[in-house]
Amino acid sequence: MSEVSTPPQDAPEAPEPKKPWDGWDQVIRVAGVVISILAALVSGFFEINLSTLRSGDLATIWRGDAIGSGGGPLLGVSIVLALGLNWAIAWFAVTTTRRKWAIGPPWALWTLLMLGAAGVRTDEGDYLLGGENWIALVMILVGSLTYAVFSYRLILKRQLP
Repeated sequence: MSEVSTPPQDAPEAPEPKKPWDGWDQVIRVAGVVISILAALVSGFFEINLSTLRSGDLATIWRGDAIGSGGGPLLGVSIVLALGLNWAIAWFAVTTTRRKWAIGPPWALWTLLMLGAAGVRTDEGDYLLGGENWIALVMILVGSLTYAVFSYRLILKRQLP
C-alpha cells in the first residue's frame, strides 16, 4: 500500500507575493503631463529658432553666424518639426496618462508660446515671428492643427491609442 504524505500542520505557509504600490499610477500620470509640457516648451523654442532657417544657413552656421543670416529661400524645417513633434507629444501625453484631457496642457502651452512669440519684439525692435515670415505663420497653423486633429481622432475613436 502506498501512503500519501501530508505536510505537518505546524509548517508555515508560503508568503504571499508583494503587491506593487497603488500610487505608481498617479506618479506616472503626473510625470507624463510634466514631461509632455516640458517637451512642448522645448520643441516650441526649437521651432521658433528654426523658422528663419534659410538654405544658405547650412554653410554659414558652421562659421558661427546666426540662423537666418545666410541667403536663399526659407526652409520649412520648422513646419515639419511642428507636425512631427507635436503629434509625438500629444501621443505621449495621452498614452502615459491614459487620459484624453492630458493633451490640453502641452497644446495650450505650445499655442501660447507661439502667439507670444508672434507678438513680442526683441531689443532691436524685430518680432520673434514676423508677419513676413510665411514659414512661421504656417508653422503656427500646422502645429496647432496637429494637436486639434489628434484630439479629434481621439473623440471619434472613443478609445485611447
